[in-house]
Amino acid sequence: MAEMSDFLLSRRSIIVRNMVEPGPSNDDLEKILIAGMRVPDHGRLTPWRFKTIRGDARAKMGEVLAKAFQKANPDCIEEQIEIERERFLRAPVVIAVISVTNPEHKIPEWEQILSSGAACQNMLTSALAMGYAAQWITEWYAYNENVKNSLGLDNSDRIAGFLYLGTRTEDPKDRARPEFSDIVSEWHGPAL
Repeated sequence: MAEMSDFLLSRRSIIVRNMVEPGPSNDDLEKILIAGMRVPDHGRLTPWRFKTIRGDARAKMGEVLAKAFQKANPDCIEEQIEIERERFLRAPVVIAVISVTNPEHKIPEWEQILSSGAACQNMLTSALAMGYAAQWITEWYAYNENVKNSLGLDNSDRIAGFLYLGTRTEDPKDRARPEFSDIVSEWHGPAL
C-alpha cells in the first residue's frame, strides 16, 4: 500500500494536448469504468452513468460541439468552430460522466452529486495508475443543452465531466500546490 500512497502523493493529470493513440484497450477501459463504479454511493442509488466516446463517434461529437458553439456564439470565426470540431479527436477515448440524481430521495442530492465526482476521480486515478494519460475536463460543453441532448440526457441530468484518455507524449510537469498550513487546521471546539 506504500506504493499507492506514493502514487497519490505525486499524481498528476496529463493534459489533452500531450495525448496520442493508443487509448486504453477494451479490457483496461472496462477496468477503468468499473473503478468508477466503486465509489461511495450512500443509499446504493448509482447516481451516475458513463458514456464512452471513441472511434468515429469522436468526430460525430465534434460536429455536435461545432454546431452548439456556433449557436451559442453567432459572431465566432471559423477557426473557433474548427477548434471545437476537433476537441474530441485530441484523445483516443473520452468518457462522459453523467450525474443522474433523484432530488426527492431521502439521500441528499448533494451526496449524489459528490458520488459522480468521486466516480470521475476514481476513473482518472485508475487510468493514470495503469500508465495511461488522463485528464478530467468540464468546459462550456459540459453545461450546454444541445450537447446534453445529443448525449440523450434528461433535463435534470448533469455532466460531471469528460475524462480524456490516451497515451502520454511526455511526462507531466508538476504545478504549484497549496501550502499545507493554508488549508489544513485542527478543530478544538466551537468557534467563538
